[in-house]
Amino acid sequence: MARRLSSDYQVPHLDLDQLAWNSPGVRKPFSESEAEIHAFAASNPEWIAEGCYADLLEPLLAYATEIRFLNPGVEACVENSLARPWEPAKYPSREEQDAKLSFLIEWIREYETRTDEYSLARHRRLYNDFQGPKQEFDGRQPRA
Repeated sequence: MARRLSSDYQVPHLDLDQLAWNSPGVRKPFSESEAEIHAFAASNPEWIAEGCYADLLEPLLAYATEIRFLNPGVEACVENSLARPWEPAKYPSREEQDAKLSFLIEWIREYETRTDEYSLARHRRLYNDFQGPKQEFDGRQPRA
């Protein structure tokens, strides 16, 4: 959705994965990612962003005019992960990406019970606290 909207509206696309990691498995210090978020927002008055990092979404939301919470359910996320194409920006080969698939599926299945920054609880809090226009996409009709 983020890439399509970015293309449709001809505005920059910010993938928080690119700001979150130094290398696979090694997170950047939060302060470094946060500085990149502020620099991006300062130089781009309009943008589309995507990511599941509640710690990075919090400072980004200060610049947001609208949010969309993609929450289609655990099984839909598992299906999407099983069908995803190779992501060369994240993995050197399809084989290396596929080697992480079982970990990813297990991680997704814990979404509703975890309490970390990648959890439904943290995402729900960000969504509920946002005061601007918002929609939740849960596989049914969008909810405001």
